Amino acid sequence: MEFPGRLPVLRTPRLVLRELDDRDAGALFEVFSDAEAMHYWSGPPMRELSEAVEMIARTRGFFAGREALRWGIARLEDDHVIGTHTLFHLDEQNRRGEVGYILDRRHWGHGYMREALAALIDYAFTALGLHRIEADIDPRNLASVRALEHFGFAREGLLRERWRVGEELSDSLLMGLLRPDWERGGRAR
Repeated sequence: MEFPGRLPVLRTPRLVLRELDDRDAGALFEVFSDAEAMHYWSGPPMRELSEAVEMIARTRGFFAGREALRWGIARLEDDHVIGTHTLFHLDEQNRRGEVGYILDRRHWGHGYMREALAALIDYAFTALGLHRIEADIDPRNLASVRALEHFGFAREGLLRERWRVGEELSDSLLMGLLRPDWERGGRAR
């Protein structure tokens, strides 16, 4: 696995996945403070803009420490960040990583996440040389399940009551995609 020297910019027909910077704090706060969008996240909604500023700083630290790659998902038309995409738990020896993402609720249902996922999966398997991509999602998040299955992710297990967010316990659905499976069919989707 070849960790990049700089976070690459990934482009799709309508989006650019790019490095987050301080000017994105307000947009990130909009996404991460929305209780409905955060319902399936493993943490509570943000309450203060300073939390978004801290997230950007942590993102830089993750990259500098070779721990994770986190992109802002921005609309190509105006460069406004509408979500994030992250590759983390990168395991060089086993050539695997985990994907995580969130999208501003106002942009749900427009195919943006599938577009961003296609770019991220392609980058992970080709440029990074990963063999396996994993996702740990709330099984009630049917849109996310469908988006992952669209690219060939398989349901591999259910961990009951794995996450506690506030007072709610939720299960984790573990999903995985192998590079050979993606090359056989998921790449063309």
